Amino acid sequence: MTTPSPLTTVTDSNSGFPEVEFGRSGDGYLVARVGDTAFAMLPGRNARHYLASGWRINRPIAEWKRSDFYGHSGGLADEVAFRTKVLENAEHQREKRALGRRDAGSNANTPWGPSQGATVYAEGVVCHSTAGHGGFHLSAERNRKVNPILRAPGESREKDRSAFGKEHADNWIVVSAITSDQQPGFVEVVATPGGRRGAGTEERRFLVPSDEYRIGRFGFVVDETRHPVYSGPSSFIGWQGRTSP
Repeated sequence: MTTPSPLTTVTDSNSGFPEVEFGRSGDGYLVARVGDTAFAMLPGRNARHYLASGWRINRPIAEWKRSDFYGHSGGLADEVAFRTKVLENAEHQREKRALGRRDAGSNANTPWGPSQGATVYAEGVVCHSTAGHGGFHLSAERNRKVNPILRAPGESREKDRSAFGKEHADNWIVVSAITSDQQPGFVEVVATPGGRRGAGTEERRFLVPSDEYRIGRFGFVVDETRHPVYSGPSSFIGWQGRTSP
């Protein structure tokens, strides 16, 4: 491994926005600042190092501490690899800035929950971040320009999932599947009405040809006219010794 050189803070003045600063933290680690993002080359296991990150450390680099960093962005072989990663991030930030995106506060309600922040990609195109997910909101004008081929029937995955559930509430939906050891060329599946789970839910086993079994977006729907109920020996450990109704 290359031994890190004893650098003081050095600013890459030719890089444009955001400026890139390299230096040493207060506890001796090689660190860098790219805009609001902070990076450090920290020791890991087996004499290796990894790229750690932090956000808006509002102190001079010489006062930074290891405890300021929380993100883990992969291993580093040496100081050269650290510098390369930092400069790649700077270039990425410059490319994003050139796109003209801007962050905006938002308290809008979205299909994924309350918005915790938004990024305006263009007029009428806003990306919302939420606690569990996130997605894009298009203005009516922008939405009209979306190619119909790209539209889901319900306009969102959650609406499509709800429609699927209503349509197949009384169908047998696969909840578990395994390649059959007893019936070559078939998948042994366990299905429940509407794909429901929980104590007291009726379960049945079926055989589905292997070349036909595709899970799909929300589950595989058993076709009782083509997929026979199976009561023979099972490849499921939990079903061994049991029989289907």
